[in-house]
Amino acid sequence: MDYRVSVIVPTFNRSSTLPRALQSIMNQTLPPHEIIVIDDGSSDETETIVTRDFPEVIYFRQDHRGVSAARNRGIQMATGNWIAFLDSDDEWLPTKLEKQVGALKANPDYRICHTNEIWIRRGRRVNPKKKHQKYGGHIFVHCLPLCIISPSSVLLHRHLFTELGMFDEQLPACEDYDLWLRICAVYPVLYLEEPLIVKHGGHEDQLSRQFWGMDRFRIYALEKILRTGELPKAYQIAALKEILRKISIYLQGARKRQRWEEVQRYQQKYDQYQEWLQRIDKTPF
Repeated sequence: MDYRVSVIVPTFNRSSTLPRALQSIMNQTLPPHEIIVIDDGSSDETETIVTRDFPEVIYFRQDHRGVSAARNRGIQMATGNWIAFLDSDDEWLPTKLEKQVGALKANPDYRICHTNEIWIRRGRRVNPKKKHQKYGGHIFVHCLPLCIISPSSVLLHRHLFTELGMFDEQLPACEDYDLWLRICAVYPVLYLEEPLIVKHGGHEDQLSRQFWGMDRFRIYALEKILRTGELPKAYQIAALKEILRKISIYLQGARKRQRWEEVQRYQQKYDQYQEWLQRIDKTPF
């Protein structure tokens, strides 16, 4: 099998952290086939830094369309059979690609691999909470509460995008949650316990800080996968229970903010999925 890796780095106004990310790719003990930076309409020094300091990197600039569109453009440009992503505020440890490719060669039935990670918040290392625990194998149910696969840690075969679709450009956030649900509903995931990436958080431009009610994007993703009608019964039940939980939480926030139109709309969704769950619980496997 061809294990050429294309690395895609989406970026938007992160010229201060992008060099660290790119240098961590350059430092890999197993060099990638290519590195593609998709500049999502930055107004800072991103283009100058990439073209001047990293001439071997493929640089592409597009109008500002969001991280999903940036990653998708990178996938379309990539010529490797395996795709890795690195967010421009994160970094890889030197053996990241070597160990993932080695693990995939030893387990050739897998088409996606992710790793453990080190978290840095405002310059200090912090321990992830139990809810952020990583898993391998058939992990669809574990993926339902929140995103447990970091885009910066994943290495996956490009066939998955052909079969299951790319990042949903309608989602301004939680686009990775949506993709992992689609993949993990079908395929097992190879997991490496060793931390092989460093995630830097706590800065003001993180997407999670820009939107109120992030669960509405996860609700959208759950609705999408439920509407396919392709989930086995056990996965349907788990997804329905999770969407009801998320809608309930979202309704609390909407009521608190007196967003009455949203309350009405999401209450209707809640009733619809409650009825669906009751109906499917009564049907045999």
